[in-house]
Amino acid sequence: MSIGTIFDIARKGLFASQSAINVTGSNISNVNTPGYSRRRVNLEESLSLDFRPGQLGTGVDSVEVARYFDDFIEHQYTVKVAERNRYDALWQNLRSVDNLFNESETRGINTTLDQFWSDWDTLSSPGADSAKREQLIGNTQSLLNSIKSTQADLERMKQQMNGFIGQEVGEVNQLLEQIADLNKQIAMHHDPGRNNANALLDQRAQLVREVSQRIDVSYIDNGSGDFSVITKAGQTLVDGGEVYSLSFEGPRAEKSLSSASSFDGDIYFEGLDDEEYTIEVVKGGAPGAGAEFRVSLDGGRTWMTDEGGNEKHFAAQTDADGRVQVGDLKIWFGPSEGSSTMSGNLAAKDTFTITPKNGLYWHQTTSKEVNITPLMTQNGIDDSSRLTGGSLAGYFNFRDEYVGDYQDRLDTLANTLIWEVNRQHSQGAGTEKFASVTGTYAAEHTDVPLSADDSGLDFGKRLQSGNLQIFVYNKSDGSVATSGSLNFSSTPGATENFDPSKHSLEDVRDAVNRSYGGKVQAKITDGRLQISSTDPDSEIAFGSDTTGLLAGLGINTFFDGTSANDIAMNSVIAANTGFIATGHINGGGEANLGDNTTAKNIAGLRIKQVDFGGHMETLNQFYGDLVGRVGSDTAGAKYNFEFHNTLATELGTRQDEVAGVNLDEELSNLIRYQHSYTAAAKLITTADELMQTIIGLKN
Repeated sequence: MSIGTIFDIARKGLFASQSAINVTGSNISNVNTPGYSRRRVNLEESLSLDFRPGQLGTGVDSVEVARYFDDFIEHQYTVKVAERNRYDALWQNLRSVDNLFNESETRGINTTLDQFWSDWDTLSSPGADSAKREQLIGNTQSLLNSIKSTQADLERMKQQMNGFIGQEVGEVNQLLEQIADLNKQIAMHHDPGRNNANALLDQRAQLVREVSQRIDVSYIDNGSGDFSVITKAGQTLVDGGEVYSLSFEGPRAEKSLSSASSFDGDIYFEGLDDEEYTIEVVKGGAPGAGAEFRVSLDGGRTWMTDEGGNEKHFAAQTDADGRVQVGDLKIWFGPSEGSSTMSGNLAAKDTFTITPKNGLYWHQTTSKEVNITPLMTQNGIDDSSRLTGGSLAGYFNFRDEYVGDYQDRLDTLANTLIWEVNRQHSQGAGTEKFASVTGTYAAEHTDVPLSADDSGLDFGKRLQSGNLQIFVYNKSDGSVATSGSLNFSSTPGATENFDPSKHSLEDVRDAVNRSYGGKVQAKITDGRLQISSTDPDSEIAFGSDTTGLLAGLGINTFFDGTSANDIAMNSVIAANTGFIATGHINGGGEANLGDNTTAKNIAGLRIKQVDFGGHMETLNQFYGDLVGRVGSDTAGAKYNFEFHNTLATELGTRQDEVAGVNLDEELSNLIRYQHSYTAAAKLITTADELMQTIIGLKN
């Protein structure tokens, strides 16, 4: 053991203390740096030498600069922050919807709907004059404006979500690129135990946190640059230096044919919807020649049913045979793009997926994309094979499951309001009669039964078997020239009532033309039925209708349209309030002055329970349920946000306790390392003095 060894021990002590001071200084200076993990210098005793009276140490070695970081906590944190941000995005946006339906300070749908019923109640009172009719027209327009405005505001929110989603998808892709680039740098610089790339590791961890705020991800760290980022569903986003990007793309249809299928065409659709349609063939054959399919809106977990609860099957048609109405879409089969012909047969289990909206796709390869758009089952459970967390999931949920549902319910309200009012109004009589009247609703295919899926008649499914009455009056004295019910039998002397599952629009036209001795003529123009008096000195009116045919065709109706977007007053009524039906025509063909039967029936809809697709309630109750649902959804999103935020905050705090910089602790360490450095320097001074003494002895 020599004095040189003492110098070497001091040198190592100086270096170790200096390294520790440098790291401590870096910790102090980065106390407010996001994502910075505090570091420490790991010290180990240097090699010991065998000597008398025993082993003697050779000082200290600075082994590595390590970071304080709990990987287990970080894994949990990324999961919880994704759930927190999902509900945060959902809650923040639902608050805007909640304000939209808050009518405490403005006249909204509920107020204007009550006024609508009151106006009809006023018209049912004796002595109602033209001013009351004008008042009804004005207040009805206010109701329509409220409905349309609310629907338009909801649509703007959806479009805003598309903007947010597109922006965040771009940000996620940029973050993934940065993580992959860091993986490459870490692979070059990181030598565990010798040269830890702590700054690069911190940057990567921070980027993973930023990704987890937007989508639900996890990660696998096999050391160095062998680091993967995957979605919770298992889609790889980053694998070392390789990136698998996401894209936000428009509506599309995809097919997955069974081994037994010989079909070489594609499925096509028209329209937009917030749902995703899974089409599965249940009866093989060629489109337009017997093939049938069923439809699911939750990825094949449940299937559409009819009014009786039975699974509903649809005919697979070609464009020439007629597009089939399914939900908000019209669906048909045709040649593949670039081909002019279609051949082969569909087989059972052939599956097609229609995404009639902008969706999120994972690019597994340059030629294969996988749909990972968030999808919920009918009972509100997330599809675990799709995106389920992060702000992106919140935006998609808000757009599709929430605003989409509110829009559907508002459409249902408007559609039911239109039908129920028209159902009463079409059987009534105003102060004016018709020389000619044209229906406002068209059938796309006039030769198929009106209740069939491919008829294209908006209210075809609401029609019932029965009959209706038409009266023809002489203008000169108001007497009845002829009247009667429609006869759908072409056999002389026989009679037949209307059957929506059997009779087409052409059959209705023919029945009108054969039933009134030539005094009433019907024709079809652009799919709409027109009924006219053949004598310029006569006019027509309508009586009892047990079929709903008049309302379904838009003849003698108050409203036009089918949804919250296009609900409007019938243009005939808007132009002439004399066609507002307040009374009715009795069995003798009389429309008595002061008769208020129809007005009373329409006013009675305020308290009448009507059919909303399987359940009965009033129109006002249905709207109240919608408002209540918005409030409940908003409160639920807030609760979920606060719950997951508490958990995420706790995990973040736990990580900060491990990786965060504590200034008191660092200052204490600084003093300790400073003393250590001073002591090492003193050791050099002592060794130097020893050396000088030895040199002096020699002289």
